[in-house]
Amino acid sequence: MAAAASYLPILLFLAVALGLSAAFVFLPMVAARFTGAAKPYPEKLTEYECGFPAFEDSRSQFDVRFYLVAILFIVFDLEAAFLFPWAVTLDETGWVGWGAMMVFLAELALGLAYAWKKGALEWE
Repeated sequence: MAAAASYLPILLFLAVALGLSAAFVFLPMVAARFTGAAKPYPEKLTEYECGFPAFEDSRSQFDVRFYLVAILFIVFDLEAAFLFPWAVTLDETGWVGWGAMMVFLAELALGLAYAWKKGALEWE
């Protein structure tokens, strides 16, 4: 009896998790039925992001420059994410922390110089 009672919190947690999961799956479907989202008409099916029909097939290949710019953005966004905590804790990390960050910034500068030299930032 005592062993079964120790599993009660776990079973309650699982029941709540399953209930919430089912609610997040089925309640939007029910709401769509009541609001009319399940009955599309031609105006609903038109392009809404850019305002005009697409020129090409949606499965066409993107130019690699889109990916390069995205990767460069992520790299320098992460740089900023590392600079703020480093600056806050610089008095605790001392010269070792300062040197490590300078090595990190030098690596990023070399990467930026390489990307710039290869023309990854040029847009034609």
